[in-house]
Amino acid sequence: MAELGARERAKLPDSAFAYVDSNGRRRLPIHDEAHVRNALARFNRILFEDEAARDRARTRILRAAKRHRIMPVGFIDGQLRPKLPTGQLTLLFADVEGSSRLLAQLEDRYGALLSAIRRIERAAVRASGGHEVDARADELFAVFERAPAALEAAIAVQQAMAAHPWPDGRQVRVRVGLHTGRPTLTATGYQGISVNTAARLCACGHGGQILLSRSARAALAEADTVELRHLGSYRLRGISDEHDIYQAVAPDLIDGFPALRIDL
Repeated sequence: MAELGARERAKLPDSAFAYVDSNGRRRLPIHDEAHVRNALARFNRILFEDEAARDRARTRILRAAKRHRIMPVGFIDGQLRPKLPTGQLTLLFADVEGSSRLLAQLEDRYGALLSAIRRIERAAVRASGGHEVDARADELFAVFERAPAALEAAIAVQQAMAAHPWPDGRQVRVRVGLHTGRPTLTATGYQGISVNTAARLCACGHGGQILLSRSARAALAEADTVELRHLGSYRLRGISDEHDIYQAVAPDLIDGFPALRIDL
């Protein structure tokens, strides 16, 4: 495929690209057969601003493929939904603290804020070798085959969130929960008590906090670069067993949180 030069690229309309981000940057040209094939191959390497942008790009690529009579064999299963791992995994849940309040305050600007959070989370997950499973509303779910990689991603998220200039100088924080288990992979994603545990663990934390279950701590036995402070044993809502909960403590992470939000 001939490389698309800057002058040729500038002559193309926005419709000749599968993805145009909020800053006007145009990605994945689809104006001819060769570039459509290239877009099919590169789709999963692009860091989209949100799921809506990802869906729009997917639709444009598939329409272009149909127009050029290209059969995108394996595209949906292999590119849009890469094969997720099985076995023992460390699950990461993240959500935005006070998202309803932020939505009420920012109104139309909330979408751009959420897109910025998504970019931070996805960049951290990918850099640490994780797999994004789902992202809806203000929540993100990812899995890692190695617990240290999951903790690395969680710390990277919190560092980037703290360093980012948020609208009107306000504080925007996410809470993160890590749990190691063996979820069941189905056609629609992961299921099982380990998924529920990770989600509940995240929900009982505070913005800027990283909470880990006992199983996640055990999986991190060889990773001693971060202090894991024992916060106590608790019964998470909807889960019968008690869980020892730990907090990741490091000089570059926020500390001094209120009591866990166990009853929520």
